[in-house]
Amino acid sequence: MDIVAHTLWAAAGVTLLHRRQALSRRTVVATLGLAALPDVLHLVPIAMWWLFADGTFAALSGYAIAVPGQEPGLPPWVQLWSHHLHCVMHSAPVAGLVALIVWLARRAFWIPLLGWWSHIVIDVFTHSADYYAVPVLYPFTERGFDGIAWTTPWFMVSNYATLATIGACLVLSRRRANGR
Repeated sequence: MDIVAHTLWAAAGVTLLHRRQALSRRTVVATLGLAALPDVLHLVPIAMWWLFADGTFAALSGYAIAVPGQEPGLPPWVQLWSHHLHCVMHSAPVAGLVALIVWLARRAFWIPLLGWWSHIVIDVFTHSADYYAVPVLYPFTERGFDGIAWTTPWFMVSNYATLATIGACLVLSRRRANGR
């Protein structure tokens, strides 16, 4: 799924959660940030190559919006780091380990991790074998589930229509709760 949709789904989730328990602005921002982070972090090696070596902004932007098989050529070290960062950030075992470490340190679940978890769960089902299947069990395997490619036109329309409907329902239910 695209970064905007991930962030909107996380926003809907934190809005509902905030209605049950107070969430700080910092928690909300961290949750939304972690919902987007897996699709941003793997661009860092490409950005570093552009900023500090002989890479180009065209390669960075081309990679960010590329479809499988049409990615711009990258040096092997950039490709390797980008690939493994993508795998790490879409890995349930890695996210689980991080959640466990954070829980042990805090003795409580850190709510912003739900943004990361929502990203992983959504991507498992919205990436196909032909469109960047998500390596959800990385580092044990790089194979992914063959879901629906989020770029499929009917899926994108239904996804954003659902998000718009949920957004409208959240706004209307808040107005009713406030007596407006």
